[in-house]
Amino acid sequence: MKEKHFFLRFQKMFLLGVLDVISILGAYFFALLLRFEFKFSEIPARFVEGYLTTIPVWCVITIIIFFACRLYRSILGQASVAELEMVIVAYVLLLPCYYAVQQITGVSMPRSYYVMGYIISFCMTAFFRFAYRLFLYIIHDFTRKVDSKADRIMVIGAGSAGQMLIRELQNSSKLHSKVCCVIDDDPKKLGRLIEGTEIVGDRHTIVHMAKKYKITRIIYAIPSSDPENRADILNLCKATKCKLQTVPGIYQLINDEVRISQLRDVDVTDLLGREQVSVNNEEILADIRGKVILVTGGGGSIGSELCRQIARANPKKLVIFDIYENNAYAIQQELKHDYPNLDFETLIGSVRNTNRINSVMSTYRPDIVFHAAAHKHVPLMEDSPEEAVKNNVFGTYNVAVCADKYAAERFVLISTDKAVNPTNVMGATKRLCEMVVQAMAQRSKTRFAAVRFGNVLGSNGSVIPLFKDQIAAGGPVTVTHPDIVRYFMTISEAVSLV
Repeated sequence: MKEKHFFLRFQKMFLLGVLDVISILGAYFFALLLRFEFKFSEIPARFVEGYLTTIPVWCVITIIIFFACRLYRSILGQASVAELEMVIVAYVLLLPCYYAVQQITGVSMPRSYYVMGYIISFCMTAFFRFAYRLFLYIIHDFTRKVDSKADRIMVIGAGSAGQMLIRELQNSSKLHSKVCCVIDDDPKKLGRLIEGTEIVGDRHTIVHMAKKYKITRIIYAIPSSDPENRADILNLCKATKCKLQTVPGIYQLINDEVRISQLRDVDVTDLLGREQVSVNNEEILADIRGKVILVTGGGGSIGSELCRQIARANPKKLVIFDIYENNAYAIQQELKHDYPNLDFETLIGSVRNTNRINSVMSTYRPDIVFHAAAHKHVPLMEDSPEEAVKNNVFGTYNVAVCADKYAAERFVLISTDKAVNPTNVMGATKRLCEMVVQAMAQRSKTRFAAVRFGNVLGSNGSVIPLFKDQIAAGGPVTVTHPDIVRYFMTISEAVSLV
């Protein structure tokens, strides 16, 4: 295989070398013809002899200089400014070499012969380096134009990230897409071209331009923008009903390079409109270190994030307890991969099963219990109130009694703001859970506490997944009131506060 690759590489280098020789021969012969108005019969014999004497030496010297400048190691399909710089350096180095040949051979040719031959050969050398990439670009561009199924893309951001993204979209043969227009808020860039694509307007023209250019996909390519600007622009993009994608944060990019593989769909955290709050939990994590931790509902959105953050604290043992085996399996595999030295157990069971909870508690004797297991979908619990009572109220009671029985140091209930003056079954059951915890706290040596959440972005049962599904289906989005304001925190923020 290596021999085959070497042979193919040698073939390409040899072909390029032949083209360079042809360009030198042709450039200087053309310069000589140009000097005598393309009348070969009028060229003096001494000039023809001088050409034939010096040109073989010049070809050899040129090829050697090109090798030294690594002009035969470039990937032609990705020729860029770097290749042009190498060609310029090579021709600067050739000047003294050409002068030395002229002095040694004593051949005297017309001055225009040297000047025009030098310029023409430089242009032909550069052309051969870029011709292949130009050919690929023309083929890809033609293919995209005739491909009716190709994605029509709008790129937001005409900075370095946007430029590199457009270049890769144009050069990739595996993507059925065409960049139709670019949006940027800088008025000085309006009407200019970036990688051949016009900058057509600012953020306020997004909806209009999406209709004008029949856009099917919008890519947000300003990785260094602040969260408020990002949220504002992405909210404008939502009105187009186009597929939205974004490049990762600048800290995730290596040498400012943007790759198609790094594109991701717009996440709910992009719409947060602020930086995520980083909570310094070192003191709390130090208290977890070296202890046995039990997380009920450990496969859910909140429970799984609890497990991740606890795993980072190096507990003596982590016990994950969940009734839903798929969720439990997912967090189990993730922790095995990310924390190979973590001592943890993944158990299946229901908090409603008194014997099962008692068995788990007696076997592992947890120091700290995080109780996240619960039914929390408000509409579903309205239809099945008895299940909400059995799982939320009696489930919490079972776990709390066992925590007291087996002398756990702490018990933390994951509650909700819907428990405040509850207006639905789910909220009422969670308020009863808090009352169970309060009652246990009065008679137990275990420290009992409850933490109430509001809107947690992306958590199971929150409004965001519902909104995403409604938008994907073309609407309508069911909001309580057009003027309602919701305040959100992310899952990681919520768990850090727990």
